[in-house]
Amino acid sequence: MTTIDVDGDQARDGLMTLVVTVVELLVDAMEREAIRRMESGELTDEEIERLGSQLAALETEIENIKQDEGIEEPVDDLRGELDGLVRDLVERADEPRDERGVIDGV
Repeated sequence: MTTIDVDGDQARDGLMTLVVTVVELLVDAMEREAIRRMESGELTDEEIERLGSQLAALETEIENIKQDEGIEEPVDDLRGELDGLVRDLVERADEPRDERGVIDGV
């Protein structure tokens, strides 16, 4: 598991890694929502174009920050671990529950 050093000289890098990773996850969620809205016909062509441009600009800026701070690899590592955690949580959320809300069989 990735550890984030919040003490000493590397505290800034650890914090930047965490912040950039969270921002990447939020941008991914925004992209999924944009696709959902686009596919449902809720957005005009102009809105789709503007949204696409804004998301692309965000992704470019995130990549620039990762390069400037030298945190590409730590962000990728943490991201991989968080993606797995989120995937597990989503799968568990879909599992059948009893009348108390407890997952059946647990």
